[in-house]
Amino acid sequence: MNINGSRLLRLSLVSAFAMLAPLARPAVTVGQPAADFSLTDINGQAHRLSDYRGKTVVLEWTNPECPIVRKHYLSGNMPSLQKSATADGVVWLSINSGHPGSQGDYDPAQVEGWLKSTGAAPTVYMRDPDGSVGHLYGAKATPDMYVIAADGTLIYAGAIDSIASADVSDIARATNYVRAALDSLKAGRAVAVASSRPYGCAVKY
Repeated sequence: MNINGSRLLRLSLVSAFAMLAPLARPAVTVGQPAADFSLTDINGQAHRLSDYRGKTVVLEWTNPECPIVRKHYLSGNMPSLQKSATADGVVWLSINSGHPGSQGDYDPAQVEGWLKSTGAAPTVYMRDPDGSVGHLYGAKATPDMYVIAADGTLIYAGAIDSIASADVSDIARATNYVRAALDSLKAGRAVAVASSRPYGCAVKY
């Protein structure tokens, strides 16, 4: 390749990364309004985040085949958290931002079977096949968790708990950041840990 060709290739790569760069910058910040979005659930019904203004909302990025997701589901940890939250009137939106054909890209019947087999109880399960909502929120891992107050403010973003481990026995020793955020919100207290580094499998964009 000649010098002009190499220069053209470098410029093309720079331009490509420049176009991709905005996707890497999330439009959400703890303490600020959560970005609105719309996705369709596995039953074909559209859901817009702003439709739930006035309710606490949890966003959970998930992948049924991720070992860390399996840890929290098969142990009953995530399902019990979902059930206690929704019993309190919280809206729980599970989102899979994996590209079509990626690990954990289940069709609606497979999702239904997985939810039933694990005892999961999200309000809805939604696919984000182009990754637009995942990029909007800067979701990095499965699970990656976000708690949104009734006024639309993002009050927590990050890991489900304080111990980044695949060991089920660590669940009992860990501080569940999502549960703590929901409890603080209900009690009218400030959230002690408002952000953390999520751990798990990379989102399969």
